[in-house]
Amino acid sequence: MSAYLNSVLDYVRKTHGDEPEFVQTVEEVFSSLKPVIDKHPEYEKVDLLKRMVEPERMFTFRVVWMDDEGQWHTNRGFRCQFNGAIGPYKGGLRFQSNVYSGIIKFLGFEQTFKNSLTGLPIGGAKGGSDFDPAGKSDAEIMRFCQAFMTALYRYIGPDTDVPAGDMGVGGREIGYLFGQYRRIKGTWENGVLTGKGVQYGGSLIRPEATGYGAVYYLCEVLKHENDTIEGKKIATSGYGNVAWGIMKKAAHLGAKVTYFSGPDGYVHDPDGVITDEKLDFILQMRATDPMHCKPYADKFGCEFVPNAKPWGAKDVDICMPAAMQNDVDINSAKKIAEAGIKYYLEVANMPTTNEALNFLRGCENIIVAPSKAVNAGGVGVSALEMSQNSERLVWTEEEVDEHLRNMMISIHDSSVKAAEEYGLGYDLVDGANIAGFTKVAQAMIDQGCF
Repeated sequence: MSAYLNSVLDYVRKTHGDEPEFVQTVEEVFSSLKPVIDKHPEYEKVDLLKRMVEPERMFTFRVVWMDDEGQWHTNRGFRCQFNGAIGPYKGGLRFQSNVYSGIIKFLGFEQTFKNSLTGLPIGGAKGGSDFDPAGKSDAEIMRFCQAFMTALYRYIGPDTDVPAGDMGVGGREIGYLFGQYRRIKGTWENGVLTGKGVQYGGSLIRPEATGYGAVYYLCEVLKHENDTIEGKKIATSGYGNVAWGIMKKAAHLGAKVTYFSGPDGYVHDPDGVITDEKLDFILQMRATDPMHCKPYADKFGCEFVPNAKPWGAKDVDICMPAAMQNDVDINSAKKIAEAGIKYYLEVANMPTTNEALNFLRGCENIIVAPSKAVNAGGVGVSALEMSQNSERLVWTEEEVDEHLRNMMISIHDSSVKAAEEYGLGYDLVDGANIAGFTKVAQAMIDQGCF
């Protein structure tokens, strides 16, 4: 590894040591870049890597809101506008009690390269708050969102920064945020937020887009291996929009999700989540009790294993962790390998620890695909929503789905091409990192010292 690359990694560990998620992500991405750095000595001359690990701007703000009992509360809000070299900043807002600067920074860094892979002109950003919507009334969530947007609105806009939803921020929250933005600005800038309701500028299939895109990406991996998705059994984690989208699209293409998990344990449904009744029940379960998936097992008479994860099940073909970061540790990774799983596709942001990811990548019989490529369909459809807003159009579900499918094919192909260019074979992790990085890097160099 080049001396320059080592020096930048040392810098990140020293200056961001109290943000382990960010350090882990930088190490994962930059570990792929040695052949690129060796080929481009000009990167060191302009100190490109160190510029790339520091956000263009990051700010913290207070959010003061009142609960239904008249008690005031103060939370912290964040926005990291990480890199705008290829377009306006774009990335979700996360409302969760564990949110702090390190999580927002790592998500913004990862978003930069994910957005680059889509081929669309969007930069990378992320934001959120340590506010937890769970257990709050609609009125409390509305007041919090209004207070949050009052602090954020002057830093965003259709050509500046376009937030979207993420964990804890769904259609309800986006609606409240957009309503407050419109109230303050007095204009209909419906391109300022994505994930909106279809009746006021949102895109069809946006809730399912990340899961749909992950399955389309899976199809390309299977095609490369002269395999098909028909009859495949999938284990995933979570049952939010992403996992639900995986379930729905997999069923449509002839596969089935037979394992999924929640905070309380995992469900094993040998028949798969393939019927409208089961898919609709998951939506109801998520809306009424997002902390427990056992009601699904009770409803449909299948196995529930408490306080456990499905990794290592031997009767599946594909693992697609889709819930949260660091969901798969080294012990889970070893179980996956022992079970003979051939396809491991990350869907959540950084769902695998570095140790576990390196272990799985070192297994000869396992194909590993990274989240920045696999889950890029969500932000891709968000960018398509921006296009529809600019044209004052609403595309049909079929039009959006076809754009999404073609985007995922392109992301897979560009990753393969980048890996092959540097003699790395069919390495989807390194390929995605290189493909996403090189586009941003060239844009930064072309624009001078910004």
